[in-house]
Amino acid sequence: MTDEHGAWQTFGERTIYDNKWVRLGLADVQAPNGERWDYHVVHLARIAIGLIVDDQDRVLMLWRYRFPTDQWGYELLGGLVEDGEEPAVTAAREIREESGYQPLGEAEHLISFEPLPGQVTAGTDVYLWRGAEKVGEPTDTEEVGRLEWVPLSRILELAQRQELLGAGALVPLLYYVASRGTR
Repeated sequence: MTDEHGAWQTFGERTIYDNKWVRLGLADVQAPNGERWDYHVVHLARIAIGLIVDDQDRVLMLWRYRFPTDQWGYELLGGLVEDGEEPAVTAAREIREESGYQPLGEAEHLISFEPLPGQVTAGTDVYLWRGAEKVGEPTDTEEVGRLEWVPLSRILELAQRQELLGAGALVPLLYYVASRGTR
């Protein structure tokens, strides 16, 4: 029996691949039209992202290359939430590791979202700081690129030119820019 409001029913899921970054599941589902089949679902670990805006209305970002999409662009700083770690702590740690900057003050939860809910679970939490200080050099040698303070006035242009890489940059930046008058 299906839900009259359009919800799908799930009768279970089995894992067909698993490691610390990604788990691929095969879910036994039934759509609202009554059709039932196995549906692939990709489960990614929770992600925490830091958005640092300074007193000059600039945001700290990393210009880098992503090989899966063969693309250069800007990203915010962040990474996988470790077991037992609070997402805001993860975001601050990742900022330090990837940039050498220490966020100043208390983190403000900005937004949480699922970037691809049709087939992927990838809970993403974004935290805002209104300043940071340079405390050293980046220690994460995998996350290499050019660190920049980018004016918020350029965000819409960068989005239009597809130079903001992925939902982890687009969603928080566009949300922040759109909500600035109400914050």
